[in-house]
Amino acid sequence: MITRRLLLIGVLFVFVAGAAVAQRGWRWRNSGPHTERNGVPDWEVDPNFPGDLFTFVRIKYDSYGGRGGGGGWATDYRDSDLNFSLRLQQLTSLKVNPEPIVLELTDDQLFDYPFIYIIEPGSLVFSQAEVAALRQYCLNGGFLMVDDFWGDSQYENMRRELKRVFPDRDPVEVPLSHEIFHNVYDLKEKPQVPAINAARRGMAGEVGSYEWASDGSDTSTPHYRAINDDEGRIMVFICHNTDLGDGWEREGENQWYFEEFSVKKAYPMGINIVTYAMTH
Repeated sequence: MITRRLLLIGVLFVFVAGAAVAQRGWRWRNSGPHTERNGVPDWEVDPNFPGDLFTFVRIKYDSYGGRGGGGGWATDYRDSDLNFSLRLQQLTSLKVNPEPIVLELTDDQLFDYPFIYIIEPGSLVFSQAEVAALRQYCLNGGFLMVDDFWGDSQYENMRRELKRVFPDRDPVEVPLSHEIFHNVYDLKEKPQVPAINAARRGMAGEVGSYEWASDGSDTSTPHYRAINDDEGRIMVFICHNTDLGDGWEREGENQWYFEEFSVKKAYPMGINIVTYAMTH
């Protein structure tokens, strides 16, 4: 079983406008995605306990044969991962690796990390080796978070792929009463975060928090679904019709977006998810 470390969290969620964090999207180089910190401050870790850290692990996948459209594994990379790691370090007592990493599901190192993240799975199709690896990882105690896909077609693509991983299990809607919405931050609603260019403010102050789906389906309601193990532990947490990663990545680009979506929704939900993953 993957080792889990308890978190002791007692920090108010307070941000200072203009904090020194990453402000821009990822950039691709001929040799692959960049590795600079892009303005995100670094921090020291205890050299005596190099493995006693939470590491944000993004999963790299090949989007071939997908049915629903969407982006790819590197969406919001690398600023999203860096910013979220920074906020975990600042706002919780969790010791966090300042260097998030990217792994493939078939990498032998996968089982060293209790939390993994997949983004924009609208076109994702697992290889058979990835199916087997993900099933073993989750059943051995690992936790997968899936984020940033919109509409019925993209959800159906993800549902089909997860059915290959767990033929005997189906995603179920997680009620707002579940502890994952309350374990650190007491959320009053299921948060919906749009990409920064889709966020809207109406004349009367109303907030537009959803993105349009390419298939024209209704995306106005966020859905948080889970695949559970035999003991009821969430193994896969599916964040549909929402884009928490953009709330992490784009926090410094627009003050209104930062206050409305990063502070109120994306970071509280993300911290709650990681807290659940690391304590179950």
